[in-house]
Formats: sequence, structure tokens, C-alpha cells
Amino acid sequence: MTALTQGNRTAVRNAAATVRHYVPGGCENGGGIGRLVGYISSTVREAGETHLVTDTRGRRWSLITSPMRLLGAILMMAKDRIIAPARIHHIHVAGRGSTARKLILTEAARFLGCSHILHLHDYDYASDFAARSPRQQMLIRRMFQNADQVVALGQRDRMTLTTLLGVDERRVAVIRNCVPDPGARSVHVGKMPLIVFLGRLSERKGVGELLLALSHPMMKELQWRAVLAGDGPVEDYRRQAAALGLSDLVKMPGWLGADEAQALCARADILVLPSHAEGLAMAVVEGLAHGLAVVTTRVGAHGEVISDGETGVFVPVGDKDALAAALARLVSDPEIRNRLSAKARAHYLNQFSMKAYMRSLEKLYDAVSAQPQTSVSER
Repeated sequence: MTALTQGNRTAVRNAAATVRHYVPGGCENGGGIGRLVGYISSTVREAGETHLVTDTRGRRWSLITSPMRLLGAILMMAKDRIIAPARIHHIHVAGRGSTARKLILTEAARFLGCSHILHLHDYDYASDFAARSPRQQMLIRRMFQNADQVVALGQRDRMTLTTLLGVDERRVAVIRNCVPDPGARSVHVGKMPLIVFLGRLSERKGVGELLLALSHPMMKELQWRAVLAGDGPVEDYRRQAAALGLSDLVKMPGWLGADEAQALCARADILVLPSHAEGLAMAVVEGLAHGLAVVTTRVGAHGEVISDGETGVFVPVGDKDALAAALARLVSDPEIRNRLSAKARAHYLNQFSMKAYMRSLEKLYDAVSAQPQTSVSER
């Protein structure tokens, strides 16, 4: 993991003492958002401090525990307002049910006079917003406009925030996802190439096309293995793989923790993520960090962080033939894999290190701390 300088340690320590994250599912069950917050927490822990993390949802689709988790988060926020009035509340939000919960949580923050940040993680928030009623749209606009700062993963989401939701552009920060440095990659000379997928197994992530691409005639002529790691309808996709004759080549172990995912990437050669929609997938950044040959689609902020043919390979959304061709080329040509690997790793070190990410967070927290707080009576 990236070491912090003494100056950075001091800045992180000051920020860490005053920050609480609100994450749907927490670090363990929060998917990519939870993994990101876990990385942040680990980094500040190395500096001798702690970022507090509060789960606002519980496990996915838990209709019983979700309201109780949300109520608990509101009570925790109220307690913080008394015992740590300067604490910054860093609220992570996506579309659908996440927005509904955050409408309630941010209303509590406004009533209590808590300094709070909204951090938008969504694969297509503009479409989610357009599908809502006029009243819901009004409430969502107000939610984002009243936050002290708003974080976007890329320029597309920044435009959504400033144009569609009316957020003052001076209060919008673009901070792209990051991962800890796993260290230099070992070259796998003479070994059968390993293809990995990290993420929820779903049609939005392009898993259906990926299985079709892996069963393509041009892939059947080559030697390779694949691991598709993630939660979701795993059994359904195992049956699809079996029907395509992939049972011996493709493994689906389910969701992996951060350490297990890192161990898998350390053994891998190619990371594939043929998503139909993304913000900025953590899996793509993981692939760059590990120096893998990344194959993905030009969705969300991917086009902002990857140069086609240089630091990764783009394929059209939903095109199983193009995906098969890209994978076959990388499997059969180690020189191309190694060139992409070296450039991906260098790109990560220049743009996506935890050190750079924490500097961006420090700047964000400083901006929020500099704003005057309001009391409950003033709210």
C-alpha cells in the first residue's frame, strides 16, 4: 500500500478525526462503493487514525433490516452533532433505493446542521432521474444543491450534476476511484493466460455476452482459463456456462473480499469488463493497478481514463464477436499483453494511487471545514 509522507500523515490525521462515511451495505456488503471506502479507511488507519463507516442499508434486498439501518444512521448522525459537531458526513449515493434512503438521510443532515458531502456513484444517474416523478425530481435537485460539496466520478456525471440537477459547479469535485498499490506485477512466462472478471454478475455488466465470447470458435482454438468473480445470480450463469461447454474453463466463485480479489488479480493476465453502463468501475482501476491487459467498454468515465490500444482495449457494448476477437488476440499474443500491462501499470502509478486520491479528499474536506456551520435553530 502506498506510504504517506509526514505532511500527508498530518493532513489525513486531521481529516480522519472528523469524517464519517455512510455506505449502503458497509465495507463488507457495499460492492464497489464499500470496497473504495474500505481502501480509504485502511489508508488513514496506517496514519494512526480512523474514518468511521456507517451502513445505511444492510445486505442487499433486506427489506426488514434496511429501514432499521437507516434509522440507526440518522441516530448516529444526531449523536455526532452533539459529541463531534465539526464531523464531516461523507454520504455515498447511487440511484434507485439508494437515492430514496439518502433523501431521508440528507434531510436529517440539513435539519441537524451537519456538514455533509454527497458522493455520486452510479452507472447512469441521468436516466434514473428522468424516470422519476416531478416531485421526486424536485426533492433530488434540492438534495444535491444543499450539500456542502458533491463528488462525481467523471466529466459525464459532473455535467449531470451541474446541468440536470443545478448544482453550482464550484461545489462539484471530480475525484476518480482508486485502489491501493498491489506492487509490481510478476511476468507469467509460459503459463496459460488467466482472464478475470470482477463485479456483480449481471446483464448490465455484460456477463451474457462475455460467456458467448468465451465460447466463440476463435476462443475454442486457444488455451486459457477464466474466473468470473462476483455476486448476483451466480447459479444461473453457471448453468449458462455449462450449456455453452465452458464448465471446465470458466469458474464462478461468487463474491470475493478485497484480499481474495487482489490474490486473483496477481495471478491474472487479462481483466475483462464488457459493461453496458458504468460510472467508473473499480474493477477497471484494479486491472490497471495490477498491470493487467484491460478489455472494457467506452461507458461512463472509462473513456476519460483509458486510451484505446495504449492502456487498455475498448470493445463496442453488446458485441460478443468483437469481444471474442479482442480476447483471442490478447490470449494468443504475449507481446501485446505485456505492452498493455506495462502501460496500464505506469498509468495507475501516475493517476490512481491512494496518495493522489487522499490529497484530493483532503482538499475536499478542507473546503467543507472552511464553510460556516449552522445550528439546528437556524435550519
